[in-house]
Amino acid sequence: MKPIFLILCIVIFSCNTKNKPNELKTESPTEQKNDKIKVLNFGTFHFGYTPDANKTEFDEHSEEAQKEIREISKMLAQFKPTIICIENLPKFNNEINKAYQDFLDNPSTLNTNYGESSMIGFDVGRLSNVKKIYGIDNHMGYNYSVGDFIENNPELENSIDSKTYLQLTNEPFKEYPEIAKREAKYDELSLLEKLKLSNEPIHLDYAINTNADKLLYVGIDDGFEGADNAAIFYHRNMKIFSNLNRIPMTKNDRVFIIMGTAHTAFLREFMRRSPKFEMVNTLEYLN
Repeated sequence: MKPIFLILCIVIFSCNTKNKPNELKTESPTEQKNDKIKVLNFGTFHFGYTPDANKTEFDEHSEEAQKEIREISKMLAQFKPTIICIENLPKFNNEINKAYQDFLDNPSTLNTNYGESSMIGFDVGRLSNVKKIYGIDNHMGYNYSVGDFIENNPELENSIDSKTYLQLTNEPFKEYPEIAKREAKYDELSLLEKLKLSNEPIHLDYAINTNADKLLYVGIDDGFEGADNAAIFYHRNMKIFSNLNRIPMTKNDRVFIIMGTAHTAFLREFMRRSPKFEMVNTLEYLN
């Protein structure tokens, strides 16, 4: 009888153990996120003029480029947004929306006046029947190049960590050979492939590193020249996220955000921890 009793105890204990994880889970991950506002957080390079340190050569007026943009807009419009946010100051919303309405009246020609914001943003809005475009940007000046200035000035010395700073500058994808391979052929990629690369999680991490975090390895003597400038860029993106939260929305809304990749990367970090938003996988819409 003892062996039989022992076997029964083991079986019962095993069944109870298997059930315990399910008992602890009150909701599936999907159910937990049902009340969150869905967001397609899309990063891109700037199609027209940009003061950014890194620029991509792109002729937004060419017939080929316009055709590519139309196709990409169709892909992104499958998200079916109800709200569209662009990299523009909120104070220009009236101007932006007048331009948007003019485009809706004559959609045969893409509006290039606001770069990617109007070329993709307006066209996704048209395809999704979105009524209004929101600017959520905030401008704050900071020195992108303070680290390079210190490294290239023989009279100055980076007293924090020159080695790490230079690695992040010269070999940002050292540990990610597949991304490094694609990055090395960036100029040869189609517009779609460039945008896919820009929205890779590793590339978004790079956008934060190259625009801000690598400056945390830079300083003169006991100063914080790098950190001070990085803080300004962090502050700007915090204000952008705050502008996003000014927009009235409900759990039924679907938000499409199109901004420069560095802003996309910061918004991703804020939204990952937010009880309000749930980001969809951008790459799933670029196929």
